[in-house]
Amino acid sequence: MIRMRYKKLTVVTGHYGAGKTNFSVNLALDIAKDGHKCTVIDLDIVNPYFRTADFEKLFGENGIDIFAPVYANSNFDIPSLNIPLESLLKSGRYIVIDVGGDDEGAKALGRFAPIINGFDDRDILYVINKYRYLTKEAADTAALMREIEESGSVRCTGIVNNSTLGAETAAAAVADSLEFAEEVSKLTGLPVTATCAIEGAMPENAPAPYTVKRYVRNIWEER
Repeated sequence: MIRMRYKKLTVVTGHYGAGKTNFSVNLALDIAKDGHKCTVIDLDIVNPYFRTADFEKLFGENGIDIFAPVYANSNFDIPSLNIPLESLLKSGRYIVIDVGGDDEGAKALGRFAPIINGFDDRDILYVINKYRYLTKEAADTAALMREIEESGSVRCTGIVNNSTLGAETAAAAVADSLEFAEEVSKLTGLPVTATCAIEGAMPENAPAPYTVKRYVRNIWEER
């Protein structure tokens, strides 16, 4: 298993279906396995199907705390979010924030932007997936990132290439996405912080390889 380097605060953004939640779950579990206290904050108020809040049992078994909206899976007023982010950061815990897809989902970050931007040991990662139909072109992917940044009042620090085809993903599919990720990196001026792939599917030339497990599955699959 190949781990990735992480910081005290990691904000995970990206397009719908890019794999933000699966990446967030893997990262939180790795942080906990390294002996750190970790808290996951579920800010995905857009997608009712794939949420970090769905993994409360798994997190509990690994000593990971989770904060999620009281009215999960429904529309609610952003200011009603009761998440003590500043206190959590001061406590020394590692924080992973899973943000909803696109600029609409990123609006939830607006409330916390001053705290996030004022915390030095942070990463704001933009998850990309070449195989998502609305972000097949690198230019579109880069433009969407700028919209997310504007909406959330934050600036991304790195790119996570999570170009997968679900259960059918093989090394060839990941390898075919490397050029796409490199182009997004050039357009945004950001490094590829991680290339995600399941065990046995990581190309030898992948930048910043990160082996992940597939926790998030389609609604017709058994977990």
